[in-house]
Amino acid sequence: MQEFMETYRSNIDHIEKFLVETINNIGNITKKEETNFEKLFQVFPSLELAYVCDKENLIQVSSNIYRKNTSRTQIGDSRKYLLNKLIFNDNGISISQPYISSATGQTCITVAKKENEKVYFLDFNVTALLQRLGLIEIHKEFNFISKIFYFITASMMMLLALFTVGYSFFEFINALFFKTGLSIESIFKPVIALTLGLAIFDLAKTILEQEVVFKSYSKNSKAEYKVLIKFSITIIIALLIESLMVVFKIAIDNYEQMIHAVYLIGGVSLLFVSLGIFIYFTKKKA
Repeated sequence: MQEFMETYRSNIDHIEKFLVETINNIGNITKKEETNFEKLFQVFPSLELAYVCDKENLIQVSSNIYRKNTSRTQIGDSRKYLLNKLIFNDNGISISQPYISSATGQTCITVAKKENEKVYFLDFNVTALLQRLGLIEIHKEFNFISKIFYFITASMMMLLALFTVGYSFFEFINALFFKTGLSIESIFKPVIALTLGLAIFDLAKTILEQEVVFKSYSKNSKAEYKVLIKFSITIIIALLIESLMVVFKIAIDNYEQMIHAVYLIGGVSLLFVSLGIFIYFTKKKA
């Protein structure tokens, strides 16, 4: 929901302009009251509640009218607590800040319009409104399938990460107690395996966070950039460790092959520089 609120705040002028212009184009709301605002519910898929108050005392004089049902228990309730929150424009329209509706339990905004001796209150679901304006994308069936796929894939990646960590531990114990002589390679290989296991686990955790637990619906590429940068840094660290191992191994066994270590270090350095340029332009774009 925090993501939705950030999207709403960054587009608040566009949203309020859309609501005001649409309500003005609809015309007289009083006529729509006769049919329980059926026309309004058709025009606004995000409209979830409508009710009417007396203009002078803000006493509710109508039922709570929902999309598919009505409730008369609120008739006679005082809405004076809304006075401090309502600032009407020249057309007699006021739009509230987002809040949790006591009637629906959902985050909504209220549009109030003065007509004749009444004030009409229209509650709009924030999530549905953002989706209606194309500011977020929610497809329930597809999202459910994609969540299952991401969950299975990330779970398998976590298992592979644990296997990689177990392999590194096995290799180190095997080299320490069962092989003759402890070499540089026997130390660096478990470190590389641990680093790759960490990278795989971190990527799986990020996938679960962003695609399963806290699904992102806004059109924002920052999250994808963050995943890519985080994973790339871990891989570069693993390659740097591998390069260091190659340098030690060549220096001990065959010093004439050192040029290959230089090529490897140069390639990793090129990756490092490329990542730095990517981060720079990503932040500049943001």
